[in-house]
Amino acid sequence: MLRRATLAVLSVFLLVPAGLDAQQGARSGMPQAGQGNALPTEAQVFLGALQAIRDYGLTSEADSALWVKAVQGLIAELDDPYATVLTPEDVRAFEEESTGNYAGIGVQITELNEVVTITAVFPNTPAYRAGLQVGDRIVEVDGDDARSWSVGDASDRIRGEIGTEVAVTVERDGVARPIPHRISREEVHVPAVTSDVIFGDIGYVLLNRVARNSAQEVDSVLVELEGARGIILDLRRNPGGYLDESLNLADLFLDRGTPLVRTRSRAPGGNGQILEEAARARLAPRVAEVPIIVLVDRFSASASEIVAGALQDYDRALVIGERTFGKGTVQTVIPLVADHMIRLTSGEWYTPMGRSLNRPRDREGRAIPPDSVGRFASNAGRTLWGGGGIYPDLEVADDTLSRAEQDFVSAAVEAEIPLTQRIQEAAFAVAQVARETGQVPEAFPGDALDTFMTGLVADGLPEAHVTAETRAYAQWRLEIAMYERLELVAERLQVQARRDPVLRRAVELMQGARTQADLFSAVPEASQPPIPGIEESDEEAAGGR
Repeated sequence: MLRRATLAVLSVFLLVPAGLDAQQGARSGMPQAGQGNALPTEAQVFLGALQAIRDYGLTSEADSALWVKAVQGLIAELDDPYATVLTPEDVRAFEEESTGNYAGIGVQITELNEVVTITAVFPNTPAYRAGLQVGDRIVEVDGDDARSWSVGDASDRIRGEIGTEVAVTVERDGVARPIPHRISREEVHVPAVTSDVIFGDIGYVLLNRVARNSAQEVDSVLVELEGARGIILDLRRNPGGYLDESLNLADLFLDRGTPLVRTRSRAPGGNGQILEEAARARLAPRVAEVPIIVLVDRFSASASEIVAGALQDYDRALVIGERTFGKGTVQTVIPLVADHMIRLTSGEWYTPMGRSLNRPRDREGRAIPPDSVGRFASNAGRTLWGGGGIYPDLEVADDTLSRAEQDFVSAAVEAEIPLTQRIQEAAFAVAQVARETGQVPEAFPGDALDTFMTGLVADGLPEAHVTAETRAYAQWRLEIAMYERLELVAERLQVQARRDPVLRRAVELMQGARTQADLFSAVPEASQPPIPGIEESDEEAAGGR
């Protein structure tokens, strides 16, 4: 059985070779080559070259800098786009990104109207308990004036060690004096899941990363969505995350004993042995009969591809959108000295039916042509395609801007107008009024839209770009941002679907289906490989790998 672990962490000991000149090594910080027989010839050549560069190179380099360059060069020659050495800072950032956990007070901050502003306060966090509110402007941190700080400056100062305190002073509309708060930092978890019932009776679950406890979060919202006619699981722009969480996620939808993913990886050590393992579902499915649609795009990667592939292979979900990224490789993270780690590719993932999830890339991360596309069969005999990533059952391209809309955005860039920030500011102002009055507008108000467009012209946008078409585009973006600030998921998605063809098509299909079979019958199977000119091999056509 494949172990339910994301990082195959191995212990590595760096041995100091016997026979080195201890005195010179201590003086220079550089091991000496050519002394004793403890090192193989190649290692002695490497150390000798490093020593020669340090002692005779025209450009003087510190020993520490030479070591860093040597390691970087070694990794670059592996042709492994995912290999890297992680510094302690990198490790902390990696853990924060992949888990959603960090040490802080529990707020989301954004620069609005040139002031760092609180745009979300997460429940059950120190900030929530201290009474910080959406709309508060951070003006002081630990006694230092923060009015001119960037979001990064404020974030760096507010975060810190668990159990320590930070003094945060905010300005609030309607309060004459700044309000000081002294808040103790805690570990904060930012949820990875957003969910709601949309278009009346369709359950929608957005998973933005496969973080720690993601499966538990999805399990909880599935209970809340009980009674929905179907579930749309949105994995678009999901970069992946923890392997065991992806297996737990797939386990929510598939029968006990069903294979979830297969892996081919190198056994630790120097013999080059390849191990093949499989992980299987261990639980009864949480939603056994409800039809499911999974949304993917070219940014869906890694653990999110494992989930989509397993559900597609076993006919548990209709997959809609674009071909996924193809991050089908296993990374092993190995501890080094001084709290560093090295990340190396050590294996590849396959769907239960043998489709490779790995799309080969060069050291810069660019996909390597040509792609091979193989014909496979699902558990029920449906035609599936594979060969680097997940191919959707129904390909639906994302929305693109019209020429007038592109010119509008380009003109704002040329005028040095931060359009997205202006949209957030205008939407935030309308949302604040809605909170205070308790009256949520059915659409972004026309007078506020007029003020917004007039402000862009005043900031330098040529008036010729203010047309009925660009006003409608701006209003659409403003309306999404307004509902986002009000945390009204269903309303936001209803607006988003106007220009989100993938979501819109999923809703249309779900509204016309009662069973999973209804969804499959509504979408004709692709009879040709999705990439013209690529023919499947006999082995792939037979479903092999």
